[in-house]
Amino acid sequence: MKLIKKNGLLMLCMMLLVVNVSAETSYWQRPVVKAFIDEMVKKYDFDKDELVNWFSASQKRQSIIDAMMRPAEAKPWKQYRPIFLTDKRITKGVAFWQKNRDLLAKAEAQFGVPAEIIVAIIGVETYYGRQIGRYPVIDALATLGFDYPPRASFFKKELEQFLLLARDEKLAMNQTLGSYAGAMGMGQFIPSSYRRYAVDFDNDGQRNLWTTSDAIGSVANYFKRHGWREGEQVIVRADANGRKHQAEGRMMKPHRSVESFRDQGLSFEKNITTKNDQAVLVKLNGKEGSEYWIGLHNFYVISRYNHSPKYSMAVFQLSQEIKHRMQGR
Repeated sequence: MKLIKKNGLLMLCMMLLVVNVSAETSYWQRPVVKAFIDEMVKKYDFDKDELVNWFSASQKRQSIIDAMMRPAEAKPWKQYRPIFLTDKRITKGVAFWQKNRDLLAKAEAQFGVPAEIIVAIIGVETYYGRQIGRYPVIDALATLGFDYPPRASFFKKELEQFLLLARDEKLAMNQTLGSYAGAMGMGQFIPSSYRRYAVDFDNDGQRNLWTTSDAIGSVANYFKRHGWREGEQVIVRADANGRKHQAEGRMMKPHRSVESFRDQGLSFEKNITTKNDQAVLVKLNGKEGSEYWIGLHNFYVISRYNHSPKYSMAVFQLSQEIKHRMQGR
């Protein structure tokens, strides 16, 4: 009898704990969320009861905040590069290109973006669609918008964009999965980018970034809209000739002439065809010490996808490895 009473008391405590956890993690009763819901109703004519239902099922996820605190881009280049430049990822990229050769050729012709760049973006972002994310997007964006002060304003706007996107594209609100940062589909578009740059590449009446066709077309459109220059170089390896140069951090926008880097004693492994074009110096911590590169306009365009120079370099180098493998080199 004592055991029954003790077990009963234990069960009651556990139930109360679950209720308390639910109250702490469910969003819809929090004043800031209520204000957000009211704003969405006022600005965009959402149904309030529908929004309450969505946010009552949404939860704060500490694992999302933890992931934001340890991004892969914090690693040095010598540790970051091996994540993406693997034989397996290159081989899968070749297979993806061969399987979708016609779609990639169509995208390249329409948008002027090389197939290898499109393939590499999808390869880096989701391993060619194999790793599209496991978090409900509404949970990710609510967690970051309401419980991650460093970037709360940005993610609250993305949450707003996601609600509009879900309504426009008829997405299942609480069943749409993405990354811990709320990025979606094979190309991992955040909601504002999805609404602005996604295209219906297969003409089925919906922009669905979980399908290969729309993902390929949308990545190509993203680069075209950000100013990709067809046929131009991306980045060229430089030799410092024994001198040391300061890194320019995350500033990837070209702002100095190529000639000015030559004047500083840098030489280039390949000719830079646009001698008077603007460029930026990229310095990476490689396995054998400092690596110097001269980033051109198209390198900057890649960085619009992710502002880390390491990310842009990983995309570029993966694209070249896949291209060489496709050409039998």
